[in-house]
Amino acid sequence: MAESLRGQLLIAAPSLFDYFRRTVVLVIEHTDEGAMGVVLNRESELLVSDAVPQLAELAGDEDLIRIGGPVAPQSVVALGEFDDIDEAGTRVTGQLGTLDPDAGNVSVRRLRVYAGYAGWGAGQLDDELSQEAWVVAPANEDDPFAPGDMWSRALERRGGAYRLLATMPPDPSQN
Repeated sequence: MAESLRGQLLIAAPSLFDYFRRTVVLVIEHTDEGAMGVVLNRESELLVSDAVPQLAELAGDEDLIRIGGPVAPQSVVALGEFDDIDEAGTRVTGQLGTLDPDAGNVSVRRLRVYAGYAGWGAGQLDDELSQEAWVVAPANEDDPFAPGDMWSRALERRGGAYRLLATMPPDPSQN
């Protein structure tokens, strides 16, 4: 492993046609043992208040559960923006971190709740990066909370040739 990608975005390359097609993953942890993150741009139809009532007060009334990835879809990953980042279970970037279920979480300003996560074993993510399956970009604290086409927006932010890729329609035959 060259260096940790914690706090970085993994933007699916256009050549990726599996589960991760046109996804943007926020890396929460990346060590020699593996990596994990959450897909930012997939919503479910289930309300946080219905699925995880204990987090309903921290989430908005109409907030939907996000589909964080294919691993452990019954598990919950809660990502928040904190006034006091020391309350976070894991600091991801800036004031963004995971909720610590044993903390009060009184300084959470915004919250996203994810069902499941994206996970990679030791060296697996590094192999995918060497095969150019992902475009790496710095994350912004607003990324988990931003509406719209996150994939295109993240590529456009990378600039250069990625700006052209950002305009690619979901179905290339419509180009």
